[in-house]
Amino acid sequence: MKTNQRAALISSMLSFAVVALDAQIANVALPSIKNSLGGDLSQLQWVVSGYTLMFSTLLLFGGTIADRIGSRAANRNGVILFVLASIACGLAPSMEGLIVARFIQGIGAALVTPTALSLIREAFDEPKARAKAIGLWAVGGAVAAAAGPILGGLLVPLDWRFIFFVNVPIGIVSLIVISRVEVSPRKPAKFDIPGQITAVIGLGSLTFACIEGGKFGFSSPMILGAFALSLVSIATFIRVQAKSKNPMLPLDLFKSRSISIALGIALVTMSAFYGLVFMQGLYFQQERGYSALVTGLLFLPMAATTPFTNGYVARVAARFGQATPIVAGLLSMTFGLVAIASLPNDAPIWLVSICMIFVGNGGAFTVPAIAALILEAAPAHLAGTASGVLNTFRQLGGSLGVAIFGAIANISVVFLTGLRTDYFVIAGILAVAALLAYGFMRPGVNKNNA
Repeated sequence: MKTNQRAALISSMLSFAVVALDAQIANVALPSIKNSLGGDLSQLQWVVSGYTLMFSTLLLFGGTIADRIGSRAANRNGVILFVLASIACGLAPSMEGLIVARFIQGIGAALVTPTALSLIREAFDEPKARAKAIGLWAVGGAVAAAAGPILGGLLVPLDWRFIFFVNVPIGIVSLIVISRVEVSPRKPAKFDIPGQITAVIGLGSLTFACIEGGKFGFSSPMILGAFALSLVSIATFIRVQAKSKNPMLPLDLFKSRSISIALGIALVTMSAFYGLVFMQGLYFQQERGYSALVTGLLFLPMAATTPFTNGYVARVAARFGQATPIVAGLLSMTFGLVAIASLPNDAPIWLVSICMIFVGNGGAFTVPAIAALILEAAPAHLAGTASGVLNTFRQLGGSLGVAIFGAIANISVVFLTGLRTDYFVIAGILAVAALLAYGFMRPGVNKNNA
């Protein structure tokens, strides 16, 4: 492996890993953050969802910036912004300050993620070498995301602020390594400003309505107004994309029924996974009285088995088709959520941890197959865009999952009642998604039928 290739791969893995890590690491620290800074459940939701919201809504915009200024420059700037925001998170004097810093972290993440993959694509010309590099990049991100709760559990007993300071040395190493990567070419790319503005307003107001609805009531004028603003903004976004010569989200992608269903499944899958991690972190500490360290260790079985599941998906898909791992993963998540929701209040904690394995590994089974299916079904000239859209839907699912799960828990008098309602509802949706995947994605079905 050449020096430039090695540097591109390492810097991409480090920058992507720290972004993936921060999507999950804060969950086990939420009770400690609440004790330190005050706040209520809705503010804790913003600590998690604020990050993923900006991440998802600006992801495609970040890809355009990368084209304009070059992938290396965009990745470097994204890492710098992410590190500075991480320091601001660690020094936050109030809950409001922490939430703002998390929003800025999300902006940095939106720059880092698409550029990390672009650096690999630029450095590796040979297809097999590129595929191997992308595989290492993906596994590194998956391991970082899965390890987030565990690392958080180790750091919180020292001080919850360390979960953000840990990003600093990783970011610095990434910046040192990327200085050895060749300068990326610049490409002419036009910004879809109207599309970006309407997307941020639409998804932001939807997230606001879901989170704050649990606090103020979903029938309150403010929440109804937020839902209305979201609906108008999303409708305007679709109209703008349909008329734009350089759309941020090409609507042609959705002419393929399989792509449309796959994106919907990605949204639901990540909603379930992020929602589970958020709720279980609170459950273990607030309801069962365990420390942050023990809570992090209870996520270990799920985290430790996820990378192995990721590696097994390709073989299953090669033999049975992409629909098989998608359906299997969705059914696994459904079983895990129903099992957790059905356990008695005093169930052995090890049994709860084992049931979580079915949820985490179900997601690990589903997501790679969805990515492969979308790239197969998308037109060649839209392959890069399709990948960006998939990542956008995944992060958006995470943001909405935390928002909706927390909202249901907020309006429930008893936390466990809200948790069980969350899990049964999302399990039902996942089961329906499994039926759709089997009906429209299995071999022999016309994938491109609108």
